[in-house]
Amino acid sequence: MSMGKKHIDLNNRTILVTGSPGFIGANLVLRLLKEMTEGTVVSLDNMNDYYDPALKEYRLGLIEKAAKDSRVRHVFVRGSIADKALVEKLFSEYRPAVVVNLAAQAGVRYSIDHPDVYIESNLIGFYNILEACRHNPVEHLVYASSSSVYGGNKKVPFSTDDKVDNPVSLYAATKKSNELLAHAYSKLYNIPSTGLRFFTVYGPAGRPDMFYYSATRKLAAGQTIQIFNYGDMRRDFTYIDDIVEGVYRVMQGAPEKAVGEDGLPIPPYAVYNIGGGQPENLLDYIGTLQEELVRAGVLPADYDFEGHRELVGMQAGDVPVTYADSEALEHDYGFTPKIGIRDGLRAFAEWYAAYYK
Repeated sequence: MSMGKKHIDLNNRTILVTGSPGFIGANLVLRLLKEMTEGTVVSLDNMNDYYDPALKEYRLGLIEKAAKDSRVRHVFVRGSIADKALVEKLFSEYRPAVVVNLAAQAGVRYSIDHPDVYIESNLIGFYNILEACRHNPVEHLVYASSSSVYGGNKKVPFSTDDKVDNPVSLYAATKKSNELLAHAYSKLYNIPSTGLRFFTVYGPAGRPDMFYYSATRKLAAGQTIQIFNYGDMRRDFTYIDDIVEGVYRVMQGAPEKAVGEDGLPIPPYAVYNIGGGQPENLLDYIGTLQEELVRAGVLPADYDFEGHRELVGMQAGDVPVTYADSEALEHDYGFTPKIGIRDGLRAFAEWYAAYYK
């Protein structure tokens, strides 16, 4: 559903990004530090050890280095969005105009055995953000949803008009509930909010629990990689720079506030897909990854790939295909992801070679 947008000039504003040393968060903060001419970026993260904290420290280091050369003030706060007192203090102290909530417990498979951390971060944490936006009015709340909300939907490409009431993982259920909570808060308190359903994000310094990264580590160590559903998987892989470009544009266009015929607010609420729109077969993706790992010198030219791959069945909570219909994003913000897997995986392989040398 498309509605009018109120333009927000990010300059001279205070922007809060939660989950900042995370993969998407760090790249977004780097972009803001580069683009903004004045203002403040506050970033928050609990630096948990769901994956190697050294990678988060590395990304935080990139942010701190960029902040030195930026005209923008950057403040990093170590803490959790599930800490209500901390969230309230941040909002009352900094009064952010735009909030981008990327802090969440990620991962579909991890949610099967560790449900409590998802409830704490993705439900209680998100509720704390919404309450803070209610009591300290913001111009725009942008938050991460996920392609996983489409669950076992058979109709492709996935459209934001599709029903999404059949999540196949707890992770997906928490992301769907974020959209529902945001809708209620937008309606009740007139908070402009936009949810973004991200599709399989990858790139340099990405998440080590993601397939392309964990596969690289295993291959480099001479181990065997498992390819699920016997390789019959298609993913709408989306390169990190495309994701950041999409988020950056969306931040600047908040859903317009309006009043309905009943005299009550029409919720200033929107949800978009951000995906490559080019679902790639998993085996093609792996083939490209292997070529790029050889090119970057991570693997030797004569590496025996066939001997290091094992085709296995489907995993609980996984879906065979993800495929984004991103037309609404193109229509409302003039943006479509453009970076193909060859360029994206090349950038990752070159980064990996340098980082692990």
